[in-house]
Amino acid sequence: MGGTPMNKKNKGTAIKNYVSWFEIPAIDFQQAVHFYNHIFAIEMTQNITDANAMAFFPVTSGIGGAVIAGSGSIPSDKGPLIYLNGGKDLNNVLNKVEEVGGRIVMPKTLISEDAGYFAMFIDNQGNKLALHSKN
Repeated sequence: MGGTPMNKKNKGTAIKNYVSWFEIPAIDFQQAVHFYNHIFAIEMTQNITDANAMAFFPVTSGIGGAVIAGSGSIPSDKGPLIYLNGGKDLNNVLNKVEEVGGRIVMPKTLISEDAGYFAMFIDNQGNKLALHSKN
């Protein structure tokens, strides 16, 4: 996936990544953390305070994000759609979604040979998200 190239009509300074951080809301924080740990085969670092709980997706570079629970963190299948990196083949992640209470709403689908593939799922908290991979 990507954007469109700069052209004469779009004279502003291009920003490398228009997404700089993302948060996935959760009601049942530990259940949500388990979901993402399982489908990505990761171990998220958690920070729990009196105000909220956050579990951070491990990144070494690029855009980071977290699962968050607390006041105002309400899961939804409406609104903006976040595309998570599905790695080399998004089926490796997508095939684990239902094992931990999620639901696949669109299977791996070709966008184009250049852009790769995408799929959509509902996580175990009710959030609609997408995956993207080149293969």
